Amino acid sequence: MHMADVRPISLFDGLTDEQLDALVSGGAEVRVEPGVELWHEGENADHWWVLIDGAVDIVRHGREEVVVGRMDAPGRWAGGLQAWDDNAVYLATARGAVAGRMLRVPAAHLAQWVGAWFPLGVHLIRGVLGTMRTVEATARQRDSLVALGTLAAGLAHEINNPAAATTRAVDALEDACDTLLSSLGRLAQGDITASQFVAIDALRRELEPGHQSVDPLEVADREEELSSWLTLHGVGRDWIIAPHLASAGADPAWCDRVANTLDATELEAGLEWVASTVSVASLLSEVKESTRRVSDIVAAVRGYTQLDRASIQVIDVTEGLESTLVMLGHRLRQGITVVREYGTDVPQVEAYPGELNQVWTNLIGNAVDAMDGGGTLRITTRTEEGAVVVEICDSGGGMPPEVAARAFDAFYTTKEVGKGTGLGLDIARRIVVDRHNGSIVIDSRPGETILRVRLPIQRPSSEK
Repeated sequence: MHMADVRPISLFDGLTDEQLDALVSGGAEVRVEPGVELWHEGENADHWWVLIDGAVDIVRHGREEVVVGRMDAPGRWAGGLQAWDDNAVYLATARGAVAGRMLRVPAAHLAQWVGAWFPLGVHLIRGVLGTMRTVEATARQRDSLVALGTLAAGLAHEINNPAAATTRAVDALEDACDTLLSSLGRLAQGDITASQFVAIDALRRELEPGHQSVDPLEVADREEELSSWLTLHGVGRDWIIAPHLASAGADPAWCDRVANTLDATELEAGLEWVASTVSVASLLSEVKESTRRVSDIVAAVRGYTQLDRASIQVIDVTEGLESTLVMLGHRLRQGITVVREYGTDVPQVEAYPGELNQVWTNLIGNAVDAMDGGGTLRITTRTEEGAVVVEICDSGGGMPPEVAARAFDAFYTTKEVGKGTGLGLDIARRIVVDRHNGSIVIDSRPGETILRVRLPIQRPSSEK
């Protein structure tokens, strides 16, 4: 490699020809070949790499391999941090994407030259490097813990309601079953005939859920009428029998038919048996609904976290939005009206669903905070020029232009001290722009703020 190959690169502006020649002579040219690794995550960052031409993908290895960035402009550089930190390692793997060349310079030589040419710069780099690592690590750790705590509290709140309902229903179900068996035993001890039992069972079947009234006032009135009828006919425990019969749609006329079917001595046991069967059916329905709700929450959490799924998927963005709304449900109940305007013709997109859910969490959470406990949250999806557009709109006070202009800057926040880290929108921008080749913009005015996310329907072929 010759000095003429690197002189046009703006990274080296300010170096004399002698300095640049020393840098090139002390380094080596490395060919970039598609699919071939140049350095590996976790290895000592003992070389400084500068892209001359071509392109290099930056890859992280975790549960799955993820491309986190690309070096595709001459002068982009990486590595070499052992020039200032003896323990520095490569934070990601570099793999050739487009054939080209890189200049590789030993970190020890880099430290020597930079120390001689820019001694003050060395101190500044070391200070900035250490400070930024500490600040970013602390802020991101705190943000992650706060987000985890918020989601955990919300999830516990969401599951607690149906779980508590299930517990209450099971306790009541035990009593209802005891009453059912007891009343059935009393009927069996009497002189009831098979035809009478068949007749009373037919009357019971008329009290199906489809006949139940949904008007609480009507049920209360009917319960009072049934209680009076039961007292008039010498039936005890009317406070137990009447509510169940009333909720199932029974009325005094139905009770008259039961009285005409059974003897007076068997009337109480027969009505109590019918009431207990209705109660058991109602409680089983409540248990079924509560456990279904828990199952739905677990499914939403699974969809939100994308457990056991590949990173890149063809997804419906609506599913991710709905999963996020479930996770944040505890924040949306008091004073927040959610309006869904999902387009019916919105296609699926190729994306990282787990990362997009993080975007929706940040945007919806910020919208709720902006409304300060009351307002309208509108979520819109539509198709627009080969992309899916998602809008998160709140009816809060809006952002001044100078705030909106800096909203995506790292560590910039408009929230009070202790309530924000300035990482949410920065992370959202990185995920949408860098990871999905999309865009995210703010459209704000007093009384309305819209975060508009555009996601290409198909990812570029070079990134698949």
